[in-house]
Amino acid sequence: MIRHVAMFTFRDGTTPDQVDTVDAALETLPGLIEEIRAYTFGRDLALAEGTWDYVVVADFDTIETYMAYSGHPDHRAVIDNAIRPIMASVQRVQFEVS
Repeated sequence: MIRHVAMFTFRDGTTPDQVDTVDAALETLPGLIEEIRAYTFGRDLALAEGTWDYVVVADFDTIETYMAYSGHPDHRAVIDNAIRPIMASVQRVQFEVS
C-alpha cells in the first residue's frame, strides 16, 4: 500500500470560510476517484509550535493508483480552485505501508 501525506501552510489572512471550502472540496474526492482506499484530512489543532496548518493523508493500493489520483482532473481541480489560492507552502511524502 502507498500512503500519501501532504501538509500545507496557509497564507496570512486566510479565513475560516476559505478553509471550509477546502474541507468541502476534499470531502468529494473519495466518491469521485475510485483509486482512493482511505482518505483523511484536517486542520492542525495547534497543540505544539512549528506545525503545519492542514494535512491530507490518503492510501492507495499501488504506485499506479496513486499516480492516477495525482493526475486525476477532480483532484487537480481541488488543488487549483480551493487549495492553491490560499496555500503559502506545501510538503509531500509518499511511502510504502506494509
